[in-house]
Amino acid sequence: QLQASGGGLVQPGGSLRLSCAASGLTFSRYTVAWFRQAPGKEREFVAVRRLSGGSTYYGDSVKGRFTISRDNAKNLVYLEMNSLKPEDTAVYYCAAGTPILSSSRSETGFRFWGQGTLVTVSS
Repeated sequence: QLQASGGGLVQPGGSLRLSCAASGLTFSRYTVAWFRQAPGKEREFVAVRRLSGGSTYYGDSVKGRFTISRDNAKNLVYLEMNSLKPEDTAVYYCAAGTPILSSSRSETGFRFWGQGTLVTVSS
C-alpha cells in the first residue's frame, strides 16, 4: 500500500528527496515515519511526523540534516535529505500508523510499510 521512491547514488555532501505514495490509505489520517536499514545492521528510526499536532522528531544522526513533510493534497510523504554522509547509505522505508507518542520511534508502532528505496552515498 506504500511505495517509496527517489533513492539513488549521491556524492557526500549532496541532497536527495525521497517520496512515499500510498494506495488505499490516506496519509492525513496517520502518523508517518521513515526508517532505514544499512547493510548488516538493524533497521533504525529516521524521522516521524505525528498526526496529532504535526510534531516532528528525528534520529540523532540525521537531526538538522533531514526533514520529513507531507502533502495531504497529493497524499505523499517526503524525506528531504541534505549534507548526506556515507553512513547515510541504507534502504529507506516509509511507514504509517497510529502509534502512541512513546512508540513513535519504534517499528512496532507502524502498521503499513513501503518496500524501501536504496540510497547510496559515495564518491
